[in-house]
Formats: sequence, structure tokens, C-alpha cells
Amino acid sequence: MKVAVLAGDGIGKEVTAQALRILQAVVPKSAGLEVEHAPIGGAGVEVAGDPLPAETLEVARRSDAILFGAAGEPGDEKIPFDMRPGASLLRLRKALDLFANFRPAFLFPELANASSLKREVVDGLDIVILRELTGDLYFGEPRGVKNEGGERIGINTMRYSESEVRRIAHAAFRAARQRQRKVCSVDKANVLETMQLWRGVMTEVGNEYPDVELTHMFVDAAAMMLMRNPRQFDVIVTGNVFGDILSDAAAMLTGSIGMLPSASLGEGAFGLYEPVHGTAPDIAGKDIANPLAAILSVEMMLRLSFDLNDAADRVRRAVSTVLAQGYRTADIYQPGTRKVGTREMGDAVVTALERH
Repeated sequence: MKVAVLAGDGIGKEVTAQALRILQAVVPKSAGLEVEHAPIGGAGVEVAGDPLPAETLEVARRSDAILFGAAGEPGDEKIPFDMRPGASLLRLRKALDLFANFRPAFLFPELANASSLKREVVDGLDIVILRELTGDLYFGEPRGVKNEGGERIGINTMRYSESEVRRIAHAAFRAARQRQRKVCSVDKANVLETMQLWRGVMTEVGNEYPDVELTHMFVDAAAMMLMRNPRQFDVIVTGNVFGDILSDAAAMLTGSIGMLPSASLGEGAFGLYEPVHGTAPDIAGKDIANPLAAILSVEMMLRLSFDLNDAADRVRRAVSTVLAQGYRTADIYQPGTRKVGTREMGDAVVTALERH
């Protein structure tokens, strides 16, 4: 088992350190776990003058899975795209053709009161948002800012090919077969030709999965329904931009964005695993960030890349145990619970693993 650890910037370093402790504690020695660290984001610029150094990309390519922290620094948007620390993750996904981003949103019962929504709305929540990762406005050409008619204009291009939509559709239906057999495809087909193609291809692929229910929903309606009745969903599949927005909104259903793991996969078992919270520079280095999303990303890695379901189950149980014991980082803290820092939360999960 070769795992590339790309901790990156901000709180990425802190939460990844705790996630790595969990990985090393839970993986059987017979698996032969090998870990290789490499810089990315601002750390890559500091070391090699590039947010995604060639050596880092090579480390990623020769691994079986990637444990990623976060990348980006304040002022990113003022730097040319290829040199932005925050763009290193997009470049890495594109280079490795990791086109399917699985973002589960599930609620630990102990955190029902930490959600922004009423308990009766979120109790039992367990959905997956599947976001296409390598197309759409983030990568479409032409793009940029130019002068036209005496003023600046900004250009981004929403673009999807039939084959790109088709492969993410198959990923969605396969995932649904392992869950509640429901797929909701989210688009904006009423005004965007790109999304008309999206809906048409989704419908065609859906015909190949008669055992899975397919529905369509416009993105504005989907955003509303995530807040009003999120438990109606099983697998939501959508494009890069819409998926970015909806999956972060879904974080509030679970109590905190610090609880959301993710997996970015290609055609095989290789994947990149990361918490979705970003670098959070305002709290970086203060030992207050929530490491549970990074730890739960390790759980996803064990399942999806290494087929170690027993080990993954142990990680999930350990997280559930520490929450039941009242451990809380600042983002999920409520009166009557025990506020702890990043390191202490990691200690608690390791202890729970050792006891079970």
C-alpha cells in the first residue's frame, strides 16, 4: 500500500497529521503500508516555485492512493491561474483524470443539534453528492479577462462532452446500486445548452439501469430541497460548479464542513482523499481545526482504494465513539460537551481504535 501524503497549506497540515496517525494505526502490518510526503500548493511554490511540482506529481502517480490536506493561500485570485496555490488541486485532478468526486453527507446522531436545520429534518441523513471534476467552467476554454470596447470583460466557458457526462453518469448509477437505488441528476437544462446535453445523456445512461430510479432537478430547486427535505435524496449527480456549491451547502446538514470527507476517483481503484473544508488560514496553526473530515477521508480510502472494509468500519466506529463521549472541536462544540483541539481529537480517535 503506497500512499502519497500531500498535506499542503493552512490547516491541511494539521488535520492530515491526525488522519495519517489513524491510517497507520488501523492498517494491518501485513499490508505493508508505505508513506511518501510531497509538497503542494503554497508549500510547492516555496520549495520548487510551482504549486504542483513535477516531483510531487510523480509521487502521486506512483502511489496507490493520495491523502490530501488543503491547498491555497490568501490572495490566490490575484495570481495567474497556473501559479495559484489553490489551483494545484484542480491541476492534480486533471493530470490524474480523477473525474468523479464523491462527497457523502451523513449525520452522526450525536451531532443532530449541531446542524443548522431542525433535528426532524436531518435525522437519519445519508446522501452522496457526486460531482464531475474535470470539466465545466473550471476548465473550459476560452477563459480569462480581456479588454473589449473600452472595458474589462471576464470569460469562462461551460463545456461538457458527451463522453464526460456518460462516464460520470455510469459512476452515479453504479453507486446507487450499492445504496437506495435512486439517482437525482441536477442541471440547469431550462437555460443552458450544456445542461440540455447533460440531461439527455443522463437519461440515455439511465435506460441501462432499469433497477435504479432516475429523476431530474434544476440546481436552484435542488438547493432549496437540500434545506427543506434532504432525506429524499440518495445519490445526487451534477456538474463541477453546481457540485462544488451544493456539496458545501450540504455540510450544514451534518453540523459542520469539518465533518465532510471526500474521494476523487478515476476509472480504477486509485483515488485522492481529502476533507472538503479548505485551508482556513484564520485558524491555521492554532490547534483548533476539526480533523474528523480528514480521518473520515481515510475511512473512504480504506474502502474504495484498498478494499479494507473491516479497517474502515473500525475508523467509523472510533469517530462515533469519541462523539458519543462528548469530544468536540470548536466548530461542533455545544454546551455540555468537551471542547478539544486538533491533536486531542486525534488522540481520542486513536484511543478508541486501540480499545476496539
